[in-house]
Amino acid sequence: MIEIHGLDEMERFGTLLASKLSAGDVLLLEGDLGAGKTTLSQKIGAALGVKRNINSPTFNIIKSYNGDSLKFHHMDCYRLEESDEDLGFEEYFNDEAVTVIEWSRFIKDYLPPTYMVIHIQVESETIRQITIEAQGTHYEQIKESLLHELSTD
Repeated sequence: MIEIHGLDEMERFGTLLASKLSAGDVLLLEGDLGAGKTTLSQKIGAALGVKRNINSPTFNIIKSYNGDSLKFHHMDCYRLEESDEDLGFEEYFNDEAVTVIEWSRFIKDYLPPTYMVIHIQVESETIRQITIEAQGTHYEQIKESLLHELSTD
């Protein structure tokens, strides 16, 4: 488990995570409304060199950005709760980009076989607990590296 105290530590986590990502990586961000999923997405995007403002793509569902060396796709699937519409997700997952998905449970049938899940739990107004699940060897290595560098347990 990783404990985050405030925006500076969330930025540190996002920057460290982004430094370990490569083209084709898929991150699923889980947590209640207001947990910090979009904030973490912004920190990851900024660390990848995205210069544009990254905000929640709730009404667009998917926004794509150019980073310094990788593209960055940010998906917010909250509005797809009652839908089974495929918006071409496979095209995004097979792109040479980092893809971050909020509310991925609403598109679980379209997810690739390997990915990393980052659970963000609110402990207080300024404290978040982060747990990580890895599906695939590549993501296991990223998880172990992150936990080694940031773990509070």
